Amino acid sequence: QVQVVQSGGGLVQPGGSLRLSCAASGSISSINVAGWYRQVPGKQRELVAQLISGGRTNYADAVKGRFAISRHNAENTLYLQMSGLRPEDTAVYFCAVDCLLTTGPGAWRYWGQGTQVTVSS
Repeated sequence: QVQVVQSGGGLVQPGGSLRLSCAASGSISSINVAGWYRQVPGKQRELVAQLISGGRTNYADAVKGRFAISRHNAENTLYLQMSGLRPEDTAVYFCAVDCLLTTGPGAWRYWGQGTQVTVSS
């Protein structure tokens, strides 16, 4: 199986920076797509940033130019560097990895446990 463990997050003042990390381990053959999502109470989870095998990235319009997604391939670790944070960035952030497994065919999505990011003065 696959385990996805997030770290980072917390409370930061407007304009500040935070880095989220997400480490995937287990029966992973390869990670095709990895992304960060966020969710606020009463709303659907939304895509924040996505990294596709080959290096292509996608960002939500609300975070373009402020957030950067990256990955350490050898360690199957995903990062989200957030800068210029705003109160409206407050949410629970989740990472998701779409994996091919060593144990069988098919691609599977695994989610991290979520981490709270609060932007407030």
